[in-house]
This record gives sequence, C-alpha cells and structure tokens, in this order.
Amino acid sequence: MELWQEMLRQSVDSGKDLVERFDFDPELAERLNKLFHIRINPYYLSLIRYPNDPIWLQCIPNGKELDEDGLPEDPLAEDSHSPVPSIVHRYPDRVLFLTTSQCSMYCRFCTRKRKVGDSTKINMKYIQDGIDYIAAHSEVRDVILSGGDPLMLTDFMLEKIVSGLRAIPHVEIIRLGTKMPCVLPQRITPKLCKMLRKYHPIYVNTHFNHPWECTPEAKKACEMLADAGIPVGNQAVLMKGVNDNPDVMLELVRKLLTMRVRPYYLYQADITKGANHFRTPVSVGLDIMDKLRGHTSGLAIPHFVIDAPGGGGKIPLLPQYVIGKNGSQIILRNYKYDIYTYPDVEEEVAAPTRTVERKYTRKKSRPAKVYEPDKVQV
Repeated sequence: MELWQEMLRQSVDSGKDLVERFDFDPELAERLNKLFHIRINPYYLSLIRYPNDPIWLQCIPNGKELDEDGLPEDPLAEDSHSPVPSIVHRYPDRVLFLTTSQCSMYCRFCTRKRKVGDSTKINMKYIQDGIDYIAAHSEVRDVILSGGDPLMLTDFMLEKIVSGLRAIPHVEIIRLGTKMPCVLPQRITPKLCKMLRKYHPIYVNTHFNHPWECTPEAKKACEMLADAGIPVGNQAVLMKGVNDNPDVMLELVRKLLTMRVRPYYLYQADITKGANHFRTPVSVGLDIMDKLRGHTSGLAIPHFVIDAPGGGGKIPLLPQYVIGKNGSQIILRNYKYDIYTYPDVEEEVAAPTRTVERKYTRKKSRPAKVYEPDKVQV
C-alpha cells in the first residue's frame, strides 16, 4: 500500500469522528454525514490553524448545510447533458468524463453533492460506456477526467482509461481535474508522473482556494507534474470567509505562480443546495479582480466566471474599464483609476451592392432553353 492510500485509511470519515474530534452534537453529526459524506485526510486536517478558519470551513461540516435554501441539487443541469452515466457533454468539442465517485477530501461547497461519494451513481462499470461514447463522437477533441477525483484511482486503472482515450484518433487533449496537489499531495508520485507523460498532451487543473494550502508538500507535487511536461492550472472558488478578500487572493495567485501553477479560473460559487452560506455578491469578485489587475503580473490573473445556472456554460465577468465614448474617442480608466482616451478606428461603410439582370442559355449543342431573368450580385 502506498503512503497516500495509508493516509486515506486514517481519515476523519464519520459522524462519530465529528463527535469525538470536534465535539459535534451526535444527532447533528449523523444528519450531516448522511446528507453529504465526510472525509478529511490527516494531511489536510493538519492545515487547520483554529476553528472556523479558511481550511476548517472547506472541510468540516456546518449545520447550515441542512437549511432549506430552495437551491437546486444540480445547478449546472449536468444530468440533462449526460447521454451516458459517465459523460457530461455541454460544450461542442469537449466532454466531462466522470471516472470515480471518491475524493480524498469532500469539499463542503461541492457542486456535485448529489453524486460524489455515491458509488451507485459514478462507478467503474460506466467507464467503457464513456469511452465508447467519445469514440463515436468525432467532434470531441478534449476530454476532462473528473468525478470525484480521478487520482483516487490506482495508477493501473487510471492508465487503462487514459490509454483508451489516447487510442481514439480525434481525442487531442486529455485533462485531469484533480484536487490532489492541494488536499493530498502525497498522491503525486514519480511513478504516476512517469505513467502520465507517456500520453501527452496531458493537462492538470487543480484547486487551491487559500494561501495556507500552498505548502512545501503541495509545491513539490506541482513541480513534479510540471517537470513531467504537464501544465498545471488552478480553478479557485470564491467563498465567504475563505478567500473573499483581495489581499488573500493576491497572496494566493502569487504563491501559485512560484509553484509553477497558472491561475486559470476564479468561480463565483454555484447556487448549490446546502452551500448557500459560501456565496458572496458578484460585486465582491469584481472588486477582487479590480485589485489584482495591474497590481501583479498578468500571468497571475485568473478569469472570473459564473458557471451559468441551467447549463449555459462559463460566462466571464470583468470590472468596468470602458467609461464611455466621445465621438470617435473611447474613454478608459486603468488600474489606478487614471482616465485615458483612445482614438477608435472608424468603421468603413461598405458601398451598396449593385444588382444586374442576366439571361442564361444552355450551350448551342443542346436544345436551347432561355431561363427567366435572375438577379445576381456582382
């Protein structure tokens, strides 16, 4: 058994553990565990500095998860875009491939609570159906392995899936959506990296939300992936009490770059049942983006997006940099709120199209037939 697997065996993973370790009310602990399974591996647990700190909030259940908030269990309408149980096909040229229901740490803000942790809804028996679906749809050029966390699979099982995808001619890109570099970096091993590099181009999108997660262990894991030729991007979620502060986010994105991780997305928290207490006003995210742009490298600036409810896809949001227009002058402001004008290019108006009437006849070698005049653009 590998180290990461042994660490999983030592996880906090029951209502009983919540009672003994965190002094939860027994009834509340059991209700929370039944609602959405608990798993906190000892590595991530060690990052907590005090009760209700940004790490605690992400992994320790909260009674607010039981509130009747009226929000949907499937806010992104993934199930309605699922032609086979393991595939979500929302975008024209790419699919989400759900490979396992398991995670090494169950995030309390998870947007897929209805499935994650439930092996009856995401499991290995659907894997071949997913590969067959992708093989039958030549428009699919990009496959994102997700779940759960695909790195919960053994190297052997993961390679079976990746090699199966790489054997499909029209699959150009394979991505792994994994939180392991953040929550259990011991999972990133030389053996895993050696296996993955056989199937390039491989990309990894991981998930750091707070600077305290950027530990020496996490840095080593991300550097191992980068050294194997695997670009690593980060998809953070904006959450109340975790990272809804410009200074915290600035520290996070700077640390990520030093770990060779490119900040990719900052998500507005989804409107997921049981996670409403994490949501912030959109204005908070816009203010954070305003205080990142110009104050740090462009490499460190993620895209702030809302994943549109109902499956509409990711919609980018930006602070307002265009103030207005004065004739042909565009009025802009920069990150210091200094005002500038930019002379826009006047768009040329195309000349109106002429139409002429022509008669067409067949060649003389055939019986002549005169066609009615037809208007043709020239």
